[in-house]
Amino acid sequence: MNGSSLGGDAVTGSTDDRYPHQPVLYHQVLEALAPVSGGDYLDGTLGAGGHAEGILKVSAPRGRLLGLDLDPEALAIARQRLLIYEDRVILKHAGYHQASQILINLGWHKLDGILLDLGVSSMQIDQPGRGFSFQEDGPLDMRFDQGEGITAAELINTLGHDKLAKILREYGEERFANRIASAIIKARPIQTTSALAALIKTTVPDYEKNLHPATRTFQALRIATNQELSNLSLALPSLINFLAPGGRIAIISFHSLEDRIVKQFFKTESSDCICPPEKPVCTCDHRASIRILTRRPIRPTEQEIFNNPRARSARLRIAEKVKKA
Repeated sequence: MNGSSLGGDAVTGSTDDRYPHQPVLYHQVLEALAPVSGGDYLDGTLGAGGHAEGILKVSAPRGRLLGLDLDPEALAIARQRLLIYEDRVILKHAGYHQASQILINLGWHKLDGILLDLGVSSMQIDQPGRGFSFQEDGPLDMRFDQGEGITAAELINTLGHDKLAKILREYGEERFANRIASAIIKARPIQTTSALAALIKTTVPDYEKNLHPATRTFQALRIATNQELSNLSLALPSLINFLAPGGRIAIISFHSLEDRIVKQFFKTESSDCICPPEKPVCTCDHRASIRILTRRPIRPTEQEIFNNPRARSARLRIAEKVKKA
């Protein structure tokens, strides 16, 4: 696998001005999944439906797709976009960590391809009311599903210093986690994105070029609010179990924490033995269930980054289910 696109013009429409989110690594994802007619596919992070539309096009006339998303607004956009495929697509308001039960309920026993695009979509970032960005003032919400769970504001206004600092340190890799946590607790209650960003800017130095000092804190709070890393770790084993032999899983991550989980999971599941190195004889009985197809993650081309700067940190890893001996 490499970063090249599909040959010729087999699939077009990777960007569509009618929809607010450009699917990242569009051609590379389709090349990785290699959809076929009669195949069953899962898009666990549907968004505006850009990747899903490509999968349905390539897998015509009999390929089926289950699309999941926690964001009702994104789901509504995708539903409209995929209307012409309504006899081959099922859309559900759910997260990919809930996919196993949904697949069982649908009677789908095996999948030929799975896609997870773990990034926040442009339409979420660009809406101040969602609270993902400090570029414009808005409520500190940050929930993918605004009808469920606690908001980022509730987190920072109720957690003690140590728990808050741990979130900033572990999920944001923030070197000034203790200092920021102390400042937040002293300034509470904090309800808006601009108030939090301004507080952080006056609390810590601009120590990273071209990066606002609040960036890592906002990342950490978004991950904690949506339980992103725990959901990913929980979902991966069950998703692999649904892959048919030869089926592929493609995962796009946007920061090192997600990518590390995917990389380690792929490494473990592609190994015949996971015993500690110091053990002279294997006793784990573990057998490889997948074959890694990307020794290094696929990155966007310079042209894609130019067209869509938000794609610059995307990493695509791909694995294929192997037949059990």
